[in-house]
Amino acid sequence: MGQSITVTVRAGVRGDVKHFELNRSLTGMQTHRYTAAEPVTGTKPPDELARRLFTLGVSAVTIYSSVATVVAPAERWGTLQAQVEDTIANLFIYYRDGQLPAAATPAEGATPAEAAGATEGAGAAEAAPAPTEEAPVSG
Repeated sequence: MGQSITVTVRAGVRGDVKHFELNRSLTGMQTHRYTAAEPVTGTKPPDELARRLFTLGVSAVTIYSSVATVVAPAERWGTLQAQVEDTIANLFIYYRDGQLPAAATPAEGATPAEAAGATEGAGAAEAAPAPTEEAPVSG
């Protein structure tokens, strides 16, 4: 579930730099810079993307709007480019066709009884009959 990102790759001026253009903005008008030397602590999509790219072995990531600039050793780009493209393309994929989504966990700090009550309430809302009249259309 989720929507994949379309990625186009452009070579940077230096051999160790690649620019990955995305079909959507990840940051708005703010620039996010990350280096492998510092832990990524945020929870936003650019933070998660940087964490995933660092596990592949890149050394720096800069994300501005819909462009991710990635720095890695030039000799590694032969195999690394496809991995980086796949990582970006699947950033918002939470589970694939044929897989079940991860089990929902109770809200943080909720007691088991509260969590069960929330589940029952959700099921009751789904079981409610559909309205029989159509809403008027205003033009």
